[in-house]
Amino acid sequence: MVYTDTYRGYRTLCSPGKEETAYQVVLEQSDLFIISSTDLRSQILDRLYRVRQQLISYISVHPEFASSLQPVRVYRQAPPVVVDMARAAEVFQVGPMAAVAGAIAQDIADHFQPASQEIIVENGGDIYLHSSRTRTIGLLPHPTEKMTLGLLINAREFPCAVCSSSATIGHSLSLGRGDLVVAKGRTGAMADAAATCMGNLVADRKSLSTLKKKARNYLELGINGFLIQMGQDIMVMGDMELVNL
Repeated sequence: MVYTDTYRGYRTLCSPGKEETAYQVVLEQSDLFIISSTDLRSQILDRLYRVRQQLISYISVHPEFASSLQPVRVYRQAPPVVVDMARAAEVFQVGPMAAVAGAIAQDIADHFQPASQEIIVENGGDIYLHSSRTRTIGLLPHPTEKMTLGLLINAREFPCAVCSSSATIGHSLSLGRGDLVVAKGRTGAMADAAATCMGNLVADRKSLSTLKKKARNYLELGINGFLIQMGQDIMVMGDMELVNL
């Protein structure tokens, strides 16, 4: 079953820490959920508008950047978000838009980290975090079921990205059959592209074992770990500390 409901009910399960606040920032297709030490929604909206305009302007001249399912070359003078997306797409052999949510999440988090030491930006299942304390991210392969598994991230690992891909949840394109593919890495664009790449390759139960070699290769490219779930089968590679919720 494919879940395409735009209601992001999982956000109601997120608990800000002491002296933290949670809020939503929405601009057209971008729907961000923020946890930070102070309410920055007005400033974040301005920054989100700027980044989106850079991306939209670039696509208006280079429409293949938005439509291609393969890497595309970009000009050196392209906006930083475009360059980051293109670089990640080249590494993982996916289209640049496979990295857009993670790239935007990191841009927002990095830009406002000086104003808020604790800042978490979630962009449709793709997350970038700056934090000084241990955090737990819930993993939800089926929206109608209870969340029982979490990913523990220690303070020493920040900043980092945790990005996901799914063939059964949401509107994003996945060419595979995985219920949930999670990639943890240092940059949002790379983790997002990695999750999409691995998600595209999940074909059946047998494919999970063949993906282990590819995952090992990607662990040398700035990705810290993967979790892949299809039905009752789960494969975990790299530095992924799972906890019961």
